[in-house]
Amino acid sequence: MARVVVDVMLKPEILDPQGKAVHGALPRLGFDGITGVRQGKRFELEIDGEVTEERLAEIRKVAETFLSNPVIEDFDVHVEVSTGSTDRRMGSTDRRMGSTDG
Repeated sequence: MARVVVDVMLKPEILDPQGKAVHGALPRLGFDGITGVRQGKRFELEIDGEVTEERLAEIRKVAETFLSNPVIEDFDVHVEVSTGSTDRRMGSTDRRMGSTDG
């Protein structure tokens, strides 16, 4: 079983009031030196079988039509490969860039 992760973030030009509120609270809580905060969502999809390019294309479609609002959000799809106690990232696709690396 594989895990595919979809990270969804507001586009940079969209105001992020929750991120701004967190950023404002950090110094009051004693956390200094953080210059900005953006809030987002993370979806972890457990996939049966092999994660093929066709499967990733299907998941990108799910991310674009159901998990994100493409008017105000960008998303990134990547496969997490478990290696014992650690996970590593592989096969990232950023919707803004339309490219794949990994």
